[in-house]
Amino acid sequence: MPEPRCAGCYDATFDAAKARAEVRRYRRRGPTRATLALADALGRKGVEGRTILDIGAGVGALHHVLLARGAIAAIDVDASGPYLAAAREEADRLGFADRVKYVYGDFVALAPDVEPADLVGLDRVVCCYRDVDALVRVAAAHTRRRLGIVLPPDGLAARTFIRLVNLWYRLIRSPYRAYVHPYDRVVAAARSGGLDPAGASAIGVWRLLVFERPILTSDTP
Repeated sequence: MPEPRCAGCYDATFDAAKARAEVRRYRRRGPTRATLALADALGRKGVEGRTILDIGAGVGALHHVLLARGAIAAIDVDASGPYLAAAREEADRLGFADRVKYVYGDFVALAPDVEPADLVGLDRVVCCYRDVDALVRVAAAHTRRRLGIVLPPDGLAARTFIRLVNLWYRLIRSPYRAYVHPYDRVVAAARSGGLDPAGASAIGVWRLLVFERPILTSDTP
C-alpha cells in the first residue's frame, strides 16, 4: 500500500495461515453478516448482468455471493497474495473460475490498469489502508452504478480498540497498522469520485455506507 514501511506487510499480516483459517470458517458458516448486508445493498433490485469490482476481497465471499445471484463477472484486487490464492481456490470450488479476474497489489497504484465495474465493494478494507481519501476516491471513480463500504464505527470505542490493536503490532515489530477513518472524509472522497450518498446502516459492530452514481433513476437496478 502507499506507506513505504508497509510495502510487504499485507502478505505477512494476512498470511497463508490466516487465509486457511478464513477459508475453513467461510466453508462452515458462509459469508459474514456484514458481507451479506453489503451484497444486498450493492444488489438492490438485482445484479443480473452486472460486473463486480471487489477491492481487498479476502477469500472472495462478496463477489461469490453476487456471482451466484447473477452477476456476470468480477475483478478481485488484493494486496495479500495468500488471500488472493485462497479466493481463487474458492472460486474454482464454487464453479466461478472463468468469471473472476485476479489482480495482486495496491488498488490505488494499480487503478489505471483496472477496469471500472457496475458494482464496487470495500468490505472491511478502509480500516487497513492509511490513505482513505485516495482509496475511496479511486474506488468511486471506478464505480459505474453503486459503491458499498463496510468500515468500523467512527467513535471513541472503535478508536480505542484500534489503538490497542496497533500497540500489539508495534510490540511484535510489524509495520502493519489499522485505522478508524472519519466518516466525513469517506463521504467527501466518494463525492470527489462522482458519487452521492445513498444510505447508511449498522451491522453488528460494523457500519455500511452506500453511494450511487447520480445518473441512476428509480427504475434502474
